[in-house]
Amino acid sequence: MATFYRPPFEGDDNPFMRDGDDKLIRRSYWLDMSDRSIVMIMTQGIGSALSADEKRAHLEDIRRPHLVAQICTVEILPPER
Repeated sequence: MATFYRPPFEGDDNPFMRDGDDKLIRRSYWLDMSDRSIVMIMTQGIGSALSADEKRAHLEDIRRPHLVAQICTVEILPPER
């Protein structure tokens, strides 16, 4: 099962809000964007605070899995001493 980001419900129109069936409420917000805009939003904008798993699940849900490599960078940790 996908791990979607669940924003706190505060009455605002958050583009990550989902209904009870895990469907995006503002799906057209995402589908109307270009790939370039989505990359910017997910790396520098409102999606930057999401975990890599949440970003990956969201990108697959909006049918943009080809952007995962650009958005979800692999963190390389230094070896422990």
